[in-house]
Amino acid sequence: MPVSQDELQAMAYTDPLTGLGNRYRMRDKVRLLSAERASDPAPFTIGIANLDSFKPINDLFGSAAGDEILCQVAHRLKACIPDGAIVIRHGGDEFAFVLPLVFERAGAEKFGQMIREVLSAPYDLGDRNVRLSASFGFAIYPFAGEEFEDLLKSAETALYRSKRRGRGQITVYSKEIALEMRRATQLEQALRNAIISDAIDVHFQPIVSLSNSVAVGFEALARWSDPDLGFVSPAVFVPLAEERGFIDALSETLLRKAAEAALSWPRELFLSFNLSSVQLMDPGTTNSILAILGRVGFDPHRLELEITETAVMSSADTAHRILSDLRQAGVRISLDDFGTGQSSLGRLRDFMFDKIKIDRAFVSRINSDRASEHIVKAILAMCEGLDLEVVAEGIEDYAEAVKLRALGCGMGQGYYFGKPADAIATLRYLQEKYYDFGATDRVPA
Repeated sequence: MPVSQDELQAMAYTDPLTGLGNRYRMRDKVRLLSAERASDPAPFTIGIANLDSFKPINDLFGSAAGDEILCQVAHRLKACIPDGAIVIRHGGDEFAFVLPLVFERAGAEKFGQMIREVLSAPYDLGDRNVRLSASFGFAIYPFAGEEFEDLLKSAETALYRSKRRGRGQITVYSKEIALEMRRATQLEQALRNAIISDAIDVHFQPIVSLSNSVAVGFEALARWSDPDLGFVSPAVFVPLAEERGFIDALSETLLRKAAEAALSWPRELFLSFNLSSVQLMDPGTTNSILAILGRVGFDPHRLELEITETAVMSSADTAHRILSDLRQAGVRISLDDFGTGQSSLGRLRDFMFDKIKIDRAFVSRINSDRASEHIVKAILAMCEGLDLEVVAEGIEDYAEAVKLRALGCGMGQGYYFGKPADAIATLRYLQEKYYDFGATDRVPA
């Protein structure tokens, strides 16, 4: 039987998997509302919902399970959208809404919260249940755009900001957010170019023995100064590299530069290097690190990798294998920012660490806050029992250094002993300080 014109029209406006409308239906609805309100442009809202972490679930359980989840999402959304509104499948794991009676930010956020709650309930896949969260971007007509394409672009900008902020976030478009996203895009492109052109530098901060203030190693720290953006803090560009998927390229560049510089140091000095949570989820990290060391000719026994509790918790099984393989190759593992994350004692039991770094939050108050002093004492006693070396971070003055040494802390790091410096300045530091153990302005032996 031939398909009628009406049936062809319906097919053109329908998502074949979920039965929801598609982007063409959304476009026509928005244009109809815009025409109805042209003389007196009363606001209305469009929104986009993106399922967080849908791709890993789809990859793990297969496309049939992924399709089933999408159909269950569609069923839930159809059941809870208000009268006069429409919900469509925007493509992939995204769904979109047109909300004629949502006029302002608070209403959009309230709707987003309701939908977020609806979508957070478990999805039944027969022999298992899975959970998902969703992120949202909303745009309000006519403030975020008067044409469909402009309004949609604004909603996508808002969604992008939500995804940057983490899972389950809700953002309503504004000019300020648009400016923020343009800056983020500019920063991302500049960082990509800087990595390609090898413009990210490495600085080194000394780690000293508190018994005599002599350097025993250096921590490598990323530094970036862009011709247009100026100095960009690593607290900004390192998370950006993680988020946008090029932390591996950045880390490989930094490790290569750091190892090449460290070849010029006395061989007894170690190089400390930070690993990100993303790298601890990648089974290829071990081979990548060891390959770089091999090409540079740097002894793995001189490398110490710093990780945080949060990084370990992101993918514990994979992280455990990576760290075990690296330790077997001679690399030492240090737990950074100890005492500020979660499950510290459990992680010490489950993972084989060589060193603990006491967070500066405790060090900075060791002479003014008895609780901080007792926490440091407890950490030192525990590490002695576990045969772990200890570094106190963020030592700013003589009194802190003296106190930590008196408590039995073996090593320290902070501006009191030296600020991060580039490779040339670090070599000069070593030439001036390394064999000069009798400096009078240091902690007395």
